[in-house]
Amino acid sequence: MREPKSLQEAIIYFSNPNNCIDYLAIRRWPDGKVICPTCGSAKVKFSEKRRTWTCSTHHPKREFSIKVGTVMEDSAIPLDKWMTATWLVTNCKNGISSYEIARDVKVTQKSAWFMLHRIRLAMQDDFFGSKLNGEVEVDETFIGGKARNMHLSERKRRITGTGGADKTIVFGMLERGGRVRAKVMPNRKLETVQPEIKQHVQAGTALYSDEWVAYRGLETDYAHQVIDHAVQYVDGRVHTNGMENFWSLLKRGISGTYVSVEPFHLFRYLDEQMFRFNNRKELDDKGRFDLAVSQIIGKRLTFAELTGKEGAGTVH
Repeated sequence: MREPKSLQEAIIYFSNPNNCIDYLAIRRWPDGKVICPTCGSAKVKFSEKRRTWTCSTHHPKREFSIKVGTVMEDSAIPLDKWMTATWLVTNCKNGISSYEIARDVKVTQKSAWFMLHRIRLAMQDDFFGSKLNGEVEVDETFIGGKARNMHLSERKRRITGTGGADKTIVFGMLERGGRVRAKVMPNRKLETVQPEIKQHVQAGTALYSDEWVAYRGLETDYAHQVIDHAVQYVDGRVHTNGMENFWSLLKRGISGTYVSVEPFHLFRYLDEQMFRFNNRKELDDKGRFDLAVSQIIGKRLTFAELTGKEGAGTVH
């Protein structure tokens, strides 16, 4: 069967476990040589019955499946469910909740939640490569629930101050016509924000920001121009509407799809939204899915690590 190009085709294609293994193996070992993830030997034998490989070298864990060494390692959830969930999260514009995944692929909500976080790890961009250039917008926003939508007990737990005191700060940089980079920040002070800009934006770039004090002094390294939102939101090329659009997409997904996101998990939801945003033009649904699948290798996230609880064990 030809590789799927739509969700319907993906469900049919990946219903065959052999198709799942072939699809993953081609992307994991493009040259066709299967490598033992433990010792690196290419002398392995495939078992059609067990759908696993066995390394000819005698050592612990010499038998391995396609999941070993990927974000799916130690998961008892079948590959067809992993593939369907990955297709959904990489292509749903506003994200997809664990409750929806649980209903669609028939797993528990807890398992679906864990699956989604591991898929988000595969979607993570390490920002290697060239710096942002051309015209770059920088902006910051606050992420947090609205007090009027919270139950009284939850409001007392979360809201202890005014304004953005109890919200999480996210800082972003957008190359117009290109990619966006966003990061959870401890604060939005000058000494915190400007090193991020200098790390990710090429010197001499046309830089646009609002009038926040943390951006003062950037004109020594950049062609920095400021838009005063108290007066206007656009002045020719000077505006931050591109970043505002990304913030809108991010918050729409958080408030509309995920409803509640704990601050210590927020960076994972940022990874998810950046992945879809940065690949929205150049890649179609199949392309985004292929890219996410190609990035599952060499990454691992345990349930104990995800929840910050030592000894919590691994949930499959």
